[in-house]
Amino acid sequence: MSDLVRTSVSIERPLLKRLEKMVRDSRYSNRSEFFRDMIRERLVHEEWQQDQEVVGTITLVYDHHVRLLSEKLTDLQHDHHGTILATTHVHLDKHTCAEMIMLKGRAGKIRRVADLLRQQKGVFHAGLSISSTGKKLA
Repeated sequence: MSDLVRTSVSIERPLLKRLEKMVRDSRYSNRSEFFRDMIRERLVHEEWQQDQEVVGTITLVYDHHVRLLSEKLTDLQHDHHGTILATTHVHLDKHTCAEMIMLKGRAGKIRRVADLLRQQKGVFHAGLSISSTGKKLA
């Protein structure tokens, strides 16, 4: 880890009480680690806002019995093979499947892939989880 630097922060007492509750509820051992994670979370959002190279995961839940849906989803993934790192497919029940698709690329492109997958008839839900390549979080 890089050199640690001490800093102090002045905040109102009611806000401090809320912070302490958040730290406890999140099961952090100390405020410092909580602050570091809050800063990193903000940095990830900035990477996405600035359309930088990032990592994302799309989670799809869909009815695999919808005509040609599986083929459309596969075709869309092949169309973006340079961005897709891995895909996991699971059967939730007799009719419903879930896929988790991990992608790396520009934030805007990942969002477009998520939108294309989400728009397919038979997709019940498509969630995009954003993350970072980690290069700018140290």
